[in-house]
Amino acid sequence: MSEVIIQKKPAPSEKKSFKHFLGKFGALIGLIILSGILTLLSDKFLTVNNIMNIARQSSINALLALGMLLPILTAGIDLSVGSILAVSIMVMGIVSVTMGFNPILGILVCLLVGIFFGWLNGILLTKLRLPHPFISTLGTMNIARGIALIITAAAPIAGFPFMIQFLGGEFIGPIPISFLLVIVMYIIFHIFLTRTQTGRYIYAIGGNKEAAHLSGINVDRVLIIVYTISGFMAALAGLVMVGRVNSAFPLAGLSYELDAIAAVIIGGASFFGGVGTVWGTLIGAMIIAVLRNGLNLLNVSADFQMAVIGVVIIAAVYVDVLRQRKSKKGS
Repeated sequence: MSEVIIQKKPAPSEKKSFKHFLGKFGALIGLIILSGILTLLSDKFLTVNNIMNIARQSSINALLALGMLLPILTAGIDLSVGSILAVSIMVMGIVSVTMGFNPILGILVCLLVGIFFGWLNGILLTKLRLPHPFISTLGTMNIARGIALIITAAAPIAGFPFMIQFLGGEFIGPIPISFLLVIVMYIIFHIFLTRTQTGRYIYAIGGNKEAAHLSGINVDRVLIIVYTISGFMAALAGLVMVGRVNSAFPLAGLSYELDAIAAVIIGGASFFGGVGTVWGTLIGAMIIAVLRNGLNLLNVSADFQMAVIGVVIIAAVYVDVLRQRKSKKGS
């Protein structure tokens, strides 16, 4: 008499827990796998100097992505961060180098310019009732870039004081100060999004804007805060850039918003809003930095690198779309 073998199917709870695990740690697993592959392909990848180089290279995008996370959590977007970075550092250059004022004043002016343009994005979106932040931030992107070119006649500014260059240096040994700043800012944002009322409101608006409004949340106020913070983070990223290269130029940050958006989406955030974490965004920024660094070590051309990053972005967005479809079917 032949035995009948019955294959046991995984319980629904097991499937859900596995999907939850992948959703939570998928980006981290991807980073570990990518690092393992690059370690096998290049003996220069897993060295202290190269790891510190990756940390240094990722800092600017990590700060921009952290600011970008907030608009995306509200189902919005900020296309102006690269241009805000440029106009902020150009104004700082005029104040601290051309005019010779105290570097602390230059730093404050840089951050205030970023805050102003971020606030302007929020005002344009909420008070003019523009249909989508794509429109308001696209307009601000061109305005800020144009101002950066006009005020300096498209000329770069170099020779910044040491206090401004400080963020581009090292803390202890090869550890970059800029990456320590990144860690501090990510801890602050994690607390902000998970422990404060405004942080919870940001997730609520991304989950359902109308429901958030009906529940008594001042949606316009929260959105203005979100875009103002995004502008501030763009200016802070500009400070790190100037610290690294000791110069400011009006075309700085060109297309940086694309890498920032990619880092947020690769890190598990959703374009549909309401989903995403600070640490997932950091992992997304590290994936992009590791990928670029590894391709450079393998002598892959810059043009091909752009194509690879494009494929990664499409794949990450497609995963987000599939996740949304499954959640709709399940509801």
